[in-house]
Amino acid sequence: MTIEHTTSEWHARAKALRYATGHFIDGEHVDALAKGRFTVTNPATLEPLCEVAAGTAADVDRAVAAGRRAFASGVWRRMAPRDRLGILSRYAQLIEKHAERFALLDTLCMGKPIRDMLAVDVPQAVQTFAYFAELCDKVDGAVTATAADAFHYILREPLGVVGCIVPWNYPLLMAAWKVAPALAAGNSVVLKPAEQSPLSGLLMAELFIEAGGPAGVFNVVNGLGEAAGAALALHADVNKIAFTGSTEIGKLMLTYAGKSNLKRVSLECGGKSPQIFLADLENLDRAVNYAINGIFGNMGEVCNAGSRLLIDKPIAPAFVERFVELGREAYRPGDPLDPQTNLGPLVTAGHRARVVSYIERGRSEGARVEFGGDVPALGGSYVNPTLFSGVDNRMTIAREEIFGPVAAAIEVDGLDEAIRVANDSIYGLAAAVWTQDLRSAHRAVRDLEAGVIWVNCFDHGDMTQPFGGYKQSGQGRDKCLESLLSYTQTKSAWIHLGD
Repeated sequence: MTIEHTTSEWHARAKALRYATGHFIDGEHVDALAKGRFTVTNPATLEPLCEVAAGTAADVDRAVAAGRRAFASGVWRRMAPRDRLGILSRYAQLIEKHAERFALLDTLCMGKPIRDMLAVDVPQAVQTFAYFAELCDKVDGAVTATAADAFHYILREPLGVVGCIVPWNYPLLMAAWKVAPALAAGNSVVLKPAEQSPLSGLLMAELFIEAGGPAGVFNVVNGLGEAAGAALALHADVNKIAFTGSTEIGKLMLTYAGKSNLKRVSLECGGKSPQIFLADLENLDRAVNYAINGIFGNMGEVCNAGSRLLIDKPIAPAFVERFVELGREAYRPGDPLDPQTNLGPLVTAGHRARVVSYIERGRSEGARVEFGGDVPALGGSYVNPTLFSGVDNRMTIAREEIFGPVAAAIEVDGLDEAIRVANDSIYGLAAAVWTQDLRSAHRAVRDLEAGVIWVNCFDHGDMTQPFGGYKQSGQGRDKCLESLLSYTQTKSAWIHLGD
């Protein structure tokens, strides 16, 4: 997806951009009942962008009630599947039509380069809704083999009202990953965007109505996580929470479900993804370039970022040397509205301080900075891409999720040690192995404790790929048919045919 504008043209369009800042409930933009507001800051300038309605439990009650009314009426869940398919297909086309608006909204809120919004986030969001639209009439039940005096069939039905709580690193795309399957299955939705990036979610809900979606089916409540997010997760009329975010908050989602109505919970949480580079890899430069992109892409603000580089000792010196040569200038911080920029600011000044503190911790624990390790002389919340070598897996920078452009190179002695080090983590979202030996590849896939494994690539996939993790990286899967089915429940009907 390409929209050709110069930097000055993008700035002019950003300045002229108009957007809603309230909630979207029952088909309308509305203000918060308590009239509270919070400030959204542009991380590239650290200047206020706008003020947005601060939702409270009362706003969540209002949105959930709208979703419950729509669900009870059957206006969406009992719509013919092909008609739901048609609406969601038109919806996907509208998202594509408004690509420039979506790109600007997320770039201004969280600093993602405009080129990435147009190349990755918007097209993949369009693809997500188009994919799940096509699944609307593919959900079926079953008739089982029983005795002659009985007829047994199994229905699959939507859950009810689904609360979707999504992060700021991919505001549009992560919302699409949750909202699309929930809607395709026939549920009502209440979306709670991250407070740092609330604007694209409002446009999503507005366009759903334009596509022909019924009012009350897709609602959005903005606000802080501890207020609006907690209220949504605790709500007794919400049947499922679909969450992407930190492991710490993911654990709270499970607690909230237990404290309320035992609602279902799916979690896609943190990661510390290892990439294993064995000595027999075929093309060093190709592997190094994937490693660079796997950690510096999206400013390192990626749950499955390949932040741990587990390098076989025979090739470790050459690998690190080549990473320095190719990676030092590969990602250069700049204005995210400049089409040439591939590294924007981190989402907030507070998050920048957190990432810098991890860099300082790496230094103090004895890791070597090969390049980066500082902040550029720019006005926003930027951090220079950083490579540490000489890292031990016991160091903080190897164990904790930094969520920034910081790579840790760890030497390992062969595949067995690589797998042991890779699995020595509370996380298990994704992993990769680079080798030309088929046996090594299959052993790694078998033994690595992660939900997604890549062989001789990183971050590849399509909508058929289940995305989610092991261990404290969460439970449940995004994308794929399995995701759609997780927004449904089964009902068993046993009909006695005898006397």
